[in-house]
Amino acid sequence: MSVFGSIMSKIFHHPQAAQAQGQPQVAAQSPAAAAQSPAAAAQASAASATAQAPAAATPAPAVDVEAVLQAMAQDSGQTLDWRHSIVDLMKLLSIDPSLANRKQLAAELGYAGDTSDSAAMNIWLHKQVMAKLAENGGLVPDSLR
Repeated sequence: MSVFGSIMSKIFHHPQAAQAQGQPQVAAQSPAAAAQSPAAAAQASAASATAQAPAAATPAPAVDVEAVLQAMAQDSGQTLDWRHSIVDLMKLLSIDPSLANRKQLAAELGYAGDTSDSAAMNIWLHKQVMAKLAENGGLVPDSLR
């Protein structure tokens, strides 16, 4: 998996992301429907499933990236500046923050600058990661971009 793919996976599949999106709601069966014959109940169930099918194709609500990262930071027990530092963001996500890994991430995201200037690359990486998270369904506040 790519480095960016790992970043997305850790954020978008975090329990906080699912909690923020909410669980699908199941309609309660009315007493009248419960009293129907089995054939009528099956027919009503099939009609209900057909009516709900288009809703299943609706995209899932966006993941609140900041809320997920805040929850992870609280659970980590470390003081990390993940809001500004790509190294700290990667540490928070338990992804190897080594220079080699950051260079790989830079290549994935199309960094055209000098990778030996790690300070400039790191600033660019953080901004790009946040922008790409937003492009892929994440709610990312402007303060993180």
